[in-house]
Amino acid sequence: MLFSVSGVTVDPWIPPLVAFVVSFLTSMGGISGAFLLLPFQMSVLGYTHPSVSSTNQLYNIVAIPSGVYRYCKEGRMVWPLTWSVVIGTLPGVFIGALVRVTGLRDPRAFKLFAAAVILYIAIKMFKDLRKQSAAASTATGAAKGAAPLAASYGNPAATVTITHRNLRRFGYTFQGESFDVSVLGIFILCFIVGIIGGIYGIGGGAIIAPFLVTFFGLPVYTVAGAALMGTFVTSVAGVAFYTAIAPFYPQVSVAPDWLLGVLFGLGGMGGMYLGARCQKFVPAKGIKWMLVVIMFFTSLKYILEFFQ
Repeated sequence: MLFSVSGVTVDPWIPPLVAFVVSFLTSMGGISGAFLLLPFQMSVLGYTHPSVSSTNQLYNIVAIPSGVYRYCKEGRMVWPLTWSVVIGTLPGVFIGALVRVTGLRDPRAFKLFAAAVILYIAIKMFKDLRKQSAAASTATGAAKGAAPLAASYGNPAATVTITHRNLRRFGYTFQGESFDVSVLGIFILCFIVGIIGGIYGIGGGAIIAPFLVTFFGLPVYTVAGAALMGTFVTSVAGVAFYTAIAPFYPQVSVAPDWLLGVLFGLGGMGGMYLGARCQKFVPAKGIKWMLVVIMFFTSLKYILEFFQ
């Protein structure tokens, strides 16, 4: 089947199948799946126009609501964190979209940019995991260290309780632990990440989860829902912005391939709902290591392609 906007020729069942598998795995870490679908579209389907970024964000719009619904239903949505992510990333997404269309049209340059972003996050999370492993091994022993881990994913009734919120800070408890976060810190981080996400085409919130886990020490179980919701809102804004500026760049494919994006989104909808449902039964370390491996190999592939 030929998708006229993107110029891609592929069987119509392949996009939703790939999206289902990818989103099932990545949604457990608060990543929509667009993180890996963009490399699939560029490297496998040969879709390298700037409109691949807006098509990727269209996937988010269709796929994410099912995962967000699941996190809300289970009481694991940290709303102060969610709105901080949304407000911080929105301006950055608009800036990133302009940079993508005007300064990063070349597929090789764009792939190198994507590789740098992905590799940095992977290295940062890897170091964080190593520190946690070292701390655990010098603590009170393996048996004692295993108990909190079992509690963190074996208790389906675990919910988030907001303890305080104002314009400067907000806090919450989860699984017996308390967390206190700076609103300004979240906003600044999300603004920067929003620019990166707008360029990459995955929505501002899509890559915020590893940053929130690594820099703010928040548990992945409570970050995932906020990151997905942030990705959804910023993706809506991103698709609207790409579509609005498309007439000003008639020589470049800017607006999304709606049919291809919806097919990816339908597969992602099922995978994301199932991933959100299964997340609480998977150890947090397992989710983090999975994200590190995925990000490392994706970035390595793009770096090798650039120098080839």
